[in-house]
Amino acid sequence: MAGEIEEAIERAERSHFTQDPPKTLKGQINYLLKQLGSTKAVAAELGVTADSVNRYRRRARPDVAVRIDDAVRSRWQPGIRKRHRKKAAASGITVETRARFGYSAPVGTTDENRLRRLTVKLPASYARRLFDAQDRGLGDQRMREIVAEGFKEAYFQDNGSRAMGLSEVKINDIDYLDIEY
Repeated sequence: MAGEIEEAIERAERSHFTQDPPKTLKGQINYLLKQLGSTKAVAAELGVTADSVNRYRRRARPDVAVRIDDAVRSRWQPGIRKRHRKKAAASGITVETRARFGYSAPVGTTDENRLRRLTVKLPASYARRLFDAQDRGLGDQRMREIVAEGFKEAYFQDNGSRAMGLSEVKINDIDYLDIEY
């Protein structure tokens, strides 16, 4: 199960598709066969038998239909996905969220964990790190840490002009999170 940040990246990528992926089971199975080359390869991808793949052109259990849809979307328009990721890695990403932020700060300052709604343009280095973490399968916790570091630098420290004593920012209780690039 993907975490909030990975799902937000997927939504952002889908917004750049120039064409919708196949919607019918038959169309999705045919697309996977074309991409993977054989029924056996599609079966291995979906975790089913080769005979089941042929049956799924007509009907599939809801959990298998979701796996088929995920497999199609992950391969859909890879050139466009790659181009937009490259652009985002060069220019940065915008993260909009409502979440509980807490941080470690010097004595005498308020470091109370509180709910905030923020929309922040994170520098390109954080976009690259976020995409790299996703590609390497490092998980939502690591991606949260990267986004929190980005918020620390871009929002809380205003790119080095304030709150320099702030040492750590944490994101908890994410209500929603959207990424745009």
